[in-house]
Amino acid sequence: MAQYGFELLPKAEVLLTALKTFNDKRYLNIFLFGISSGFPWIMIGSVLSAWLKDEGLSRSAIGLFGIIFATYSFNFLWSPLVDKIRPPILGQRKGWIFAMQCCIVFLCLCMSQLTATYDLYYVALIGLLIAIASATQDIAIDGFRIDCIDKDDKDGLSAGSSVATAGWWTGYGGLGAIPFFLADLTAWSWPDIYVLLAAIMALLMCGTLIADEPFIDREALLHNITRSTSGSSPFIYWMRTTLLTPFSEFFSRNGVKLAASFLLFIFLFKIGEAFLGRMSIVFYKEIGFSNSDIATYSKLLNWWVTIIFSLLGGLVNIRYGIYRGLMTAGVAMAASNLLFALIAQTGPSTSLLAVTVIVDGFTGAWSTVAMVAFISLLCNRAFSATQYALMASLSVAGRTLVASSSGVVVDSLHGDWSLFFILTAAMVIPSLCFLYTIRHHIHRIERG
Repeated sequence: MAQYGFELLPKAEVLLTALKTFNDKRYLNIFLFGISSGFPWIMIGSVLSAWLKDEGLSRSAIGLFGIIFATYSFNFLWSPLVDKIRPPILGQRKGWIFAMQCCIVFLCLCMSQLTATYDLYYVALIGLLIAIASATQDIAIDGFRIDCIDKDDKDGLSAGSSVATAGWWTGYGGLGAIPFFLADLTAWSWPDIYVLLAAIMALLMCGTLIADEPFIDREALLHNITRSTSGSSPFIYWMRTTLLTPFSEFFSRNGVKLAASFLLFIFLFKIGEAFLGRMSIVFYKEIGFSNSDIATYSKLLNWWVTIIFSLLGGLVNIRYGIYRGLMTAGVAMAASNLLFALIAQTGPSTSLLAVTVIVDGFTGAWSTVAMVAFISLLCNRAFSATQYALMASLSVAGRTLVASSSGVVVDSLHGDWSLFFILTAAMVIPSLCFLYTIRHHIHRIERG
């Protein structure tokens, strides 16, 4: 027993040290902002897809509605303004977050006045505006998280990534189950449900008010980077440091070739998961699951599974590093997609759905925590929101741009869901090969 005790003691101490990392108020703020970040995806994703499906729109049409998510792929274009312009109240980060939350509440109330049958154009337009407000909110939220944690605190980056992921899935999965229960168990219509979504977002605004604004002397950091060219006119200096320096600094610090390699991997990593996620609600409905089944398994169960594995993923990254976390998550992503193919063959089995959701929740949480920590590690705190937005936009580009054609792919396969999910599993392979080739650079950056 003593032999085992001596072997286990160091591991136990490492685990306790990792757990103590979470004992900080900053992570509560990050968790609440994670909820605010994930919740709008319900408004323009799951709820909108279910609403359009019930109105009789085709798979291809519903898939093309996902083009509004392209906003998340282009938010880096206006992210420098979020880094540079300070709102008149609540501070740099909180001010932007609060303003965007107000916009989302208003837009949800507007959506509640529409019908998909007669107002499809306006449904798409308001969905796009919600996506723009949400994507802008995400820029500020990601900047808030990075600003809260010291650059050299690698454990803190992993911990922040894990609670942010847990928060995002609480907003998307936990709160996202409510609309589907209401759709099945009450007489509420989908437009009525948007009133409730507005009320929930209004409550989340209280979390913004109680958060502590992080203090970062961005001007001093910027001066250290641009002091050789700071003699130009104030307007030219402002334009250059706002629109060009955040991007040029990233490439000059890493080198063009390595920086491009990082960006390419980030783009490839989640394409398969993006294709699956865009069509998941349509698949559940076509295969025979009820709205309550979707709420119970795809939302609630997935929510709890994701929270658990988000925290575990953070601990693994703290202990074993980001590269191993990314590689493990990538292999698991391919395996979970094959379970969806099995459901397509067996039909609406809730027990198999539960197993699939557990595995998919593990892979989604693990991969997101590792990716968020990886991207955060690459950011310069002088431009934290802008540089994170650049890389995060690539991470969701597959979900927003490429995956918008997912419905067309299913239709071209004549509704063969099994083959569709096998293809999404194969999409993971190129990213894992690429990850292996850049592993040494990831280890070097982790060591600082």
